[in-house]
Amino acid sequence: MAKLTNIQKAAILLISLGPRAAAGIFKELSEDEIEKITVEISRLKHIPRDSRLEVFEEAYQLNMANDCIAKGGENYAKIVLEESLGEEKAGQILEKVRLQIGIAGPFKALDNIDSNQLSNFLQQEHPQTVSLILAHLDPEKAAELLSGLPEEMKADVIIRMATMTQTSPEVIDQIERVIKEKLVNTFNTNLSAIGGTKAVAEVLNFVDRATEKNIMETLIETEQELAEEIKKLMFVFEDIIHVEDRSMQKVLKEVDSNEISVALKAASEEVKNKIFKNMSARASEMIKEELEFMGPIKLSIVEEAQQKIVNIVRRLEEEGEITIAGRGGDDDLLV
Repeated sequence: MAKLTNIQKAAILLISLGPRAAAGIFKELSEDEIEKITVEISRLKHIPRDSRLEVFEEAYQLNMANDCIAKGGENYAKIVLEESLGEEKAGQILEKVRLQIGIAGPFKALDNIDSNQLSNFLQQEHPQTVSLILAHLDPEKAAELLSGLPEEMKADVIIRMATMTQTSPEVIDQIERVIKEKLVNTFNTNLSAIGGTKAVAEVLNFVDRATEKNIMETLIETEQELAEEIKKLMFVFEDIIHVEDRSMQKVLKEVDSNEISVALKAASEEVKNKIFKNMSARASEMIKEELEFMGPIKLSIVEEAQQKIVNIVRRLEEEGEITIAGRGGDDDLLV
């Protein structure tokens, strides 16, 4: 948990809550927050149970602290939290709440960057700059970064921290801006789809069309490969069961009957029933008969036929011709 950034914790929380709840939370976030969390969800491969529980516990404690502050101010929150969590834990929670509501010092944005990556980055900076940054960070975070520096650099940085005199706010602001610009250029080029894109796709399948469009447009501009990977998973063949019946009929009109037969070769009974009930009795009987006598087919050929149907669904939805359950939002209800 100590190594997780706040963005990573948010990603773990949303994954654990499930796609429907996550989609609802996305509606309350800014585009920048959604983009950062989406990238982290995509990067998460495996989340240990203990980590999930700790994230839930921290989220609960932060929510409780916010409620206490809203009811009686910070002093009231301090008393309540100390009684339930102890003095040390209460102090930690209150500090996090202070940061959330904007009482943050210089370089606090660095808290959301992986310590190992950040240590590697700081090795390229002057020891005086590094010492200034560490002096303004949380001691625990500063210790992690210091541990990752080369041995010959550690002592130099510590000496400079110990002998540091007052630095003007203007100089600190200037250094902070430069560091932020360098970090953006360094880390934005290293993001990649290393797993977890399915979780992102599941969440985006439940957000409204406008939100999904904005997120994908942003990702396409900044992380095109990642965006393409997510897009492939956003609507899969099995999701056809969520297509509204009249819309399904429009889709089937654009698909060759042979393609339907091949696509259904490895489909679930639920998907088959969805397609059959939106075809004429004669057409459905013909496909059922063809499936009965169809020999073995390579899975890759079946998946190709399924993907063709999926592409038609996506195109028609983008054109506003069809409706997928859970994707229209309150403004797009059928009347």
